[in-house]
Amino acid sequence: MAARPPGGGGGSSEPEAIEFGIAALDARLDEADVSFPATGEEILRALDDHTVPYDSKGRTLELDAVLERVPQSEFDNETAFLDAVYPAFDEARRESGSFLDRLRDALPF
Repeated sequence: MAARPPGGGGGSSEPEAIEFGIAALDARLDEADVSFPATGEEILRALDDHTVPYDSKGRTLELDAVLERVPQSEFDNETAFLDAVYPAFDEARRESGSFLDRLRDALPF
């Protein structure tokens, strides 16, 4: 997931996107050059920063705490790893949102 920061009327034509959740974790994995299959411990060792933002407001989850909630300890590929940790990011995002955020998520448009 990614969100654009609010416009401030600056000189740049395109603001940079703010990565969070699985998109932010995916980018970190690409930078860390993790090779799969890998264990959760190997992934943690490869990453410099274990805090991953889970929403556009910058709230974070600790990746080691997320991995404690995942039933498997080894992942065949990056997609399997991201699929395994996704529910924790989604749950944190849903639980931390305001009433309006939850209402907006419930609406079909």
